[in-house]
Amino acid sequence: MLTRRDMLKTAAGASLFTIVPAGVLRGDTAPSNQLTRALIGFGGIAHSENHLAFKGSRLIGLCDPYKARVRNGLRLAQKQWGKIKGYENFLKLLEDKDVDIVHICTPPHWHGCMSVMAANAGKDIWCEKPMTRTVGEGKRVMEVVKAKKRMFRLNTWFRFQSTFYGFGTTVEPIRQIVENGLLGKGPIKCTFGAGQGFSWKFGWSGRVNAQPEPLPPDFDWDMWLGPAPWKPYTAHRAGSSFRGYWDYDSGGLGDMAQHYLDPLQYLLCKDETSPVKVEYIGPRHHPEAVGRFDRITLTYADGTTVALDGDEKLRGEPLLRGANGLCVYPKAKGGKTLRIKDANGWWPEEKVLAKLAELPKPAKQQTDFIDSCKNRKTFALNESNGFRSCTMFNLGIAAERLGRGFKFDPDTLHAVNDQAADRFLYQGMREPWKKYMFG
Repeated sequence: MLTRRDMLKTAAGASLFTIVPAGVLRGDTAPSNQLTRALIGFGGIAHSENHLAFKGSRLIGLCDPYKARVRNGLRLAQKQWGKIKGYENFLKLLEDKDVDIVHICTPPHWHGCMSVMAANAGKDIWCEKPMTRTVGEGKRVMEVVKAKKRMFRLNTWFRFQSTFYGFGTTVEPIRQIVENGLLGKGPIKCTFGAGQGFSWKFGWSGRVNAQPEPLPPDFDWDMWLGPAPWKPYTAHRAGSSFRGYWDYDSGGLGDMAQHYLDPLQYLLCKDETSPVKVEYIGPRHHPEAVGRFDRITLTYADGTTVALDGDEKLRGEPLLRGANGLCVYPKAKGGKTLRIKDANGWWPEEKVLAKLAELPKPAKQQTDFIDSCKNRKTFALNESNGFRSCTMFNLGIAAERLGRGFKFDPDTLHAVNDQAADRFLYQGMREPWKKYMFG
């Protein structure tokens, strides 16, 4: 028997018709052949153009453990989408066979568990960044999404569109330079300095010794906590400041690192591997609350290093420094492309443009997620390369919490002879969510 998704794919592939009859789709008055989606979580990020307002598929429902958000979401969504459903909780949403795609717009401590549960429920997944809080969660998401043959998109896009943070150009010309060997044979030194750093979010720290507060009406605090350890409710934990607590995120590093490091991983041609060593310089962190770091350095097997410059002492360093001394800098104000400098000085912009014009461009990427879902084409940023870029900063997070560095095996995905580090890479979960996640 053909499923609704099969009918959509057949229609798209054969161009038989542009409007799929409602009776074929769901036996009611469905208006078009669009795939359907529902939002899990309706905080700030759910309002973005990639979620609530996204027009590539039809929104049919949403849920949130805070009923006031659900009421607000239904009111806003119905202006664009007409009548939609408000689910009691996300378990009911996952049971709904009318939902093709789930958008996971929750705090990060839910991303891994919900992605696994959605894949097991036969849904395709559009997940907010960071992909997961730990290496163990990311590994499990990758395994289940692949096993269930689901489509997965991570919600950051700088590897395939928009200008790279602080750089003034897309990632493509930087990838061209690396991919075609312009930086020489040998390790590359990469520095995220003040222009691409994390220091502007170091103020995102949790509050320790806060006193419990009364729960807001109609707020399911236990569901909000989910797989995280149970803690008394405070508004600071549950508001947008949740990012300052290790239980739910990891400060500016957790919030922004996938935006920075995913395109970096891509331009360095490292989508298939992970660093073998992480080094940490900075203060010890409180067990509950995220603080700041001075420097986190990730090293790959070939000697390539990525320095995350927290104290901004590396201000002015190029984004990339090749083994041959050639350096890559952001586009100058009013310039047309990135800047290049070698031992003889700055290249004239005309020389940079000419060189880029003669270099082969990177392979084309699949950048339409709805097309991915309809035609089962793996998306540009998916469960595999997203896992690897997430692993980069999850190693850094573990080093922050340890107060030191450690070695990592990119094949076994475990710390090397370091049980203390592994405990942060493979953290536990509350039941019943641990069972849902790991079986």
